[in-house]
Amino acid sequence: MDRRAKHRQALGRRGEDMAVAFLERVGLRVVDRNWQIPAGEIDIVARDGRTLVVAEVKTRTSVRYGHPVEAVTPTRRRRLRRLGRAWADRHRVPARPLRVDGVGVLILDGRVFVSHERGMT
Repeated sequence: MDRRAKHRQALGRRGEDMAVAFLERVGLRVVDRNWQIPAGEIDIVARDGRTLVVAEVKTRTSVRYGHPVEAVTPTRRRRLRRLGRAWADRHRVPARPLRVDGVGVLILDGRVFVSHERGMT
């Protein structure tokens, strides 16, 4: 793995750690991270009361290509919904209600901005 890839991986891991801390601070209970099956990966699985939440985390160091949450495309949201149902089946828990959230982590000049988009449809 080259230096650039290692940097991106470390940045993504840092962003996910910040997203978990943020979600827990606002009352969600994180139950799984980086869950993978051949169809894809869920960054964060959480509970918001009875609601199962699957969250995609996007971390950026600039807004050159838009806000990080904008990268959670409709195609990605549909995939996350399918993955959330698969996670629930695998863990034998109800998948309803199921919500797809986006968490954007923007790191600019040493400052961190976290935004949480609930219920992306």
